[in-house]
Amino acid sequence: MRGEKICVTKTQKGLFAFGDKCPHNGASLSKGFCTKENEIVCPLHRYSFDLESGKATTGGAFAIKTYPIEARENGVFVGIKAKWWEA
Repeated sequence: MRGEKICVTKTQKGLFAFGDKCPHNGASLSKGFCTKENEIVCPLHRYSFDLESGKATTGGAFAIKTYPIEARENGVFVGIKAKWWEA
């Protein structure tokens, strides 16, 4: 998606990529923090989201957008689906 900010983080479980915008109130998740439970915590209201599934672990039935990510010899690659007319 053009213009969408994506966060990349590394935890004990590996690399994760997810949308920067909290679905609850739009806060930047890049200003939050990761937990030992493999969650990202929103800096505004402390809602947390599982980095693997994107599902909320606290704060309601929200979810963040997650992206496939892969580390290779020549860089880190995030999978982003583009519309055929944007390619």
